[in-house]
Amino acid sequence: MTRNQTMATLFKTTASLLAVAASAIALQTSPSLAFSSEAQQMCTGDAMRLCSSEIPDIPRVRACMVRNKANVSPGCRAVMDREATASRKREAAAQ
Repeated sequence: MTRNQTMATLFKTTASLLAVAASAIALQTSPSLAFSSEAQQMCTGDAMRLCSSEIPDIPRVRACMVRNKANVSPGCRAVMDREATASRKREAAAQ
């Protein structure tokens, strides 16, 4: 395998892990693991930019993104806020 092929494979693997991590971040307060495609789309770039050193440890990526919420893109912040609100409503309904 050439160096370029190795780098391409590494990039694809990292991008896949980031997509999962970004989804987990957006669903930070949700107990489920149902990652939305919107969260992947809106937060992957932010996770890579702000929290790449934490990948592939999803709980650490999630904590990093929460710490850096002021620095995420508006779209990712909107997804994070929306999912947190939905999670609080689900928790309140379960009580």
